[in-house]
Amino acid sequence: MCGIVAVIGSREAAPLLLEGLRQLEYRGYDSAGIATVESPDGGQAGQLTCLRAEGKLVNLTNRFEAHGAAGLCGIGHTRWATHGKPEERNAHPHLDGPGRVAVVQNGIIENYRTLREELQAEGVVFRSDTDTEVIPHLLSRELARLQAEGRRPSGALLLQALQAVLPRLHGAYALAVLWAELPSALVVARKAAPLLIGLGEGEFLCASDTPALAGFTRTILPLEDGEVALLTPLGIELYDAAGDRVQRTPTLLSGTEHVADKRSFRHFMLKEIHEQPETAALWVARHLPQGSGGPLVALPLDDDVYAGVERIQILACGTSRHAAQVGAYLLEQLAGIPTSVFYASEFRYAPPPLVPNTLTIGVTQSGETADTLAALAMEQERRRAVADPAYAPRLLGVTNRPESSLGRLVDHILDIGAGIEVGVAATKTFLGQLLAFYGLALAFAERRGGGAGGHGPEQLRQLAAALRQLPEQLRALVDDHDRRCEQLAHLFADTQDVIFLGRGINFPIALEGALKLKEISYIHAEGYPAGEMKHGPIALLDARVPVVSIAVPGSVFDKVLSNAQEAKARDAQLIGVAPDCADAELFDTLLPVPVVDELLSPLLTVIPMQLLSYHIAAHRGLDVDQPRNLAKSVTVE
Repeated sequence: MCGIVAVIGSREAAPLLLEGLRQLEYRGYDSAGIATVESPDGGQAGQLTCLRAEGKLVNLTNRFEAHGAAGLCGIGHTRWATHGKPEERNAHPHLDGPGRVAVVQNGIIENYRTLREELQAEGVVFRSDTDTEVIPHLLSRELARLQAEGRRPSGALLLQALQAVLPRLHGAYALAVLWAELPSALVVARKAAPLLIGLGEGEFLCASDTPALAGFTRTILPLEDGEVALLTPLGIELYDAAGDRVQRTPTLLSGTEHVADKRSFRHFMLKEIHEQPETAALWVARHLPQGSGGPLVALPLDDDVYAGVERIQILACGTSRHAAQVGAYLLEQLAGIPTSVFYASEFRYAPPPLVPNTLTIGVTQSGETADTLAALAMEQERRRAVADPAYAPRLLGVTNRPESSLGRLVDHILDIGAGIEVGVAATKTFLGQLLAFYGLALAFAERRGGGAGGHGPEQLRQLAAALRQLPEQLRALVDDHDRRCEQLAHLFADTQDVIFLGRGINFPIALEGALKLKEISYIHAEGYPAGEMKHGPIALLDARVPVVSIAVPGSVFDKVLSNAQEAKARDAQLIGVAPDCADAELFDTLLPVPVVDELLSPLLTVIPMQLLSYHIAAHRGLDVDQPRNLAKSVTVE
C-alpha cells in the first residue's frame, strides 16, 4: 500500500521527492519520510540526511522547510502501517546502525522475525517495530563483508550487496536503497509490488505509481518481478533475478490525465463524483458506435476472447467486487453465460475445481491489488499444468491503469479510462468498471444471440441506445443529488448504524452504498438483499437505524416496496432511492432517480449512494479523501 519514490540527477532531490510523495499520498498517510545524500567537495563519501514525520505529508514538508535535506540523490516514502504503529520511529526511511544505509520499502517481509532475531544475536539494535528495518542492517553487514575483502565503494558493490540480501527476504517488496559512501547512485528492486522507473534528461525517478512520474516524464520502464536496477546520472543497469543483465525498451505513459487537480471542489471525491458524466461520455464515444451495420459495442478485444467461452469467473476485492457482481448478473441475464464472482483473497486458498473453456476476469482499478494479481497468477499456473487445451488459461483484466502489473500479467485488458482518481473511496472508477461489464455483456450477448431473459437482438439494440443517453442523465442526477444529500446529511449527525437494501441487479449497489458510508464516515453500515432482512437483520431496526432502500420499476419492484414496508413498521427512518411516483410515498425521504430499464438502473442508483456518504462525512468534518486506516492501492496481502 505504501508509496515509494527515488530520484537521482542534476537537481536537488528533496523537492522532487516531496512532490512525488504528494502524488502518492493516497497510497498511505500514516507517516512520511525522505533521505538524501550530499556529495562533499573533494571527497567520495557523502552526508546522509534523513527526515521523518508522523501523520500526513504536510508534517514532513514543514520539517524539510525547517531543516533542509541537501543532495542530488534521494529516496522517499509515504506509509500505510502494517508492522508497527503509525509513529515517527516506524516511519521510513530506515537506517542501519551507523546511519550510512537508508531503505524505503512497500510490501511485507514475512520472515522478518527470524531475520531480526539473527541480527539481534550479532548485537544489532533495532529502533522500530517494522519488518523493513531488517533490510538496511542486512545490507550494512553485507557491504562490510565485501569491503573487508578490499572492495572499494561503487555502484557495482552496492548492487552486489543487494543481490546477496534479496534471496533472504520472503514476501513481497518494492524497495530503494541509498548508501552514504556512494552519493551518485542508488539501487531499486521489485518482487510482487509495483515499481516503475521514469527516464528524464540526465536524471531518473523511480516510483510506485504513475502519478509520481507524470510531471517528471512520460517515458517509463516498469520493473518486472525479481528485477534489480542500478541508477546513476549516466544511465540504468537492469538485472533479472538470476543476475543477468536485461535490455528492455521503455514505454510511454498512456492517456492524458495523470496529474491530480482538485479544481474548485472541496474534496477530490466530490470532484470525481461530478466527473462521472464525463467518464460515461468518453466510454460511449469509444465503445458505442453510431449507425447500423456494425457491432453493438466496439471493445478492443480479439475474437478469441469470446470464442467458445462456456463459463466466466471474476476475481476482485472491495468496490471492484461489487462491480463484478453487477457484471455477473449482466453476463448471465444478457448473454446466458454462467458466471461466478469470487473474493480474490479467498480464491487463492480454496479455488473451485477446474472447468474447461473458462474465461477468468480480474478486476482492480489500480491494476496492483495484491490479492487479485496473486489469484490470477495462481489460476494461470494451475491451468497451464493441464495438457487439455480446453483448460488453457484465458485471462482478461479490467483496470484503470493498463500500464500496471495487471496489464503485464494478462493477455487482454479492458481499460476503463476514468482518469486519475485520488479519493481513496472509489467513485468514477466504479462507474467505469460497471460500464466495462455492460460493454462485455452486450458483446457476448450479440455473438450468442441473447440470453435466457428474452433479450434478443432488438432488446440489445434498445439497451445500447439507452446507454447513449447515460451521460446526460448522470449530469442532471449528480447536480440534483449533490444538493439533496447535502441538505439530508445533518439527519445522520448521531447515527451509528445504517442498513442498505436492494434486490436483483441492485443488491450489489446496496453493498456499495454501505461500503462507501463505512469507508469515509466511519458509520457502521451493512448491505442486504431486501428479502433477507426478515431473516435476522430486522432485529436491528428501531427509530435510530435508518434504512436506505433501492426500489426501481422492474421484476422486483413490488417485492422491494413490501420489504421497505416491513422496515417502516419497525419505526426505521426510511430513505428511498426510487422514481418519484405514487408508490414512493411510503418513504420518509426520497432520493429520486429516473425510470430506466431495470438492467441499466445501477448506473443511476449508485449516484445518491456516493453523494449521501460524501455529504455525511463532510458534515462530520472528516477527511473524506484520506479516510483513516485506508489506502487507494492494496498492494499487500
